[in-house]
Amino acid sequence: MATRSVTVIDEGRRVQLDATVTDDSIRVSPVALAAGLGWELKAEGLCRDAICVPVRDRTKLVGPDGVDLAELARLLDRPFAAEGAAGLAAIGTGADVREARMTSLEAPDFTLPDLGGMLHSLSDHRGKKRLLIAWASW
Repeated sequence: MATRSVTVIDEGRRVQLDATVTDDSIRVSPVALAAGLGWELKAEGLCRDAICVPVRDRTKLVGPDGVDLAELARLLDRPFAAEGAAGLAAIGTGADVREARMTSLEAPDFTLPDLGGMLHSLSDHRGKKRLLIAWASW
C-alpha cells in the first residue's frame, strides 16, 4: 500500500507525517511517530520522555502498515478526528488538561481578527467583561 503525506495536529502544532491511509485508519511508521510526535514504542509501553503508557494489546496499535493513530489517541485518553481522504488528523487535548481548564473556569487564550483585520487576543481583555459571539455555517 502506498504512503502519502498527512497533516497531524497534536498539542497545537502541525506535523507532516508519511502515512498509510485507508478508509478506516491512518497508520504511520514507528520511526515517523517518534520523529513527528515524540512517542516511541518500547518494551514498557508507549513512551514520550519520562511518561510511559502501558499497551496491553500491541496488535491493535501496531500492524504491518505501522501505528494506528486512532488507537494511539485511545490509549492516551485523547479525542481523535481524521479525514483520510483529505490527509488530515487531529489528536485532542488529554482529559486531565481539559479537566484542569474546566475547574479553573479560565478560557484558553486565542487570537482572532476583527472585521477590519486587526488581531485581538483574549488575554488582552483579561479582567474586563466582554461578549463573545461565535457563528459557524455548519
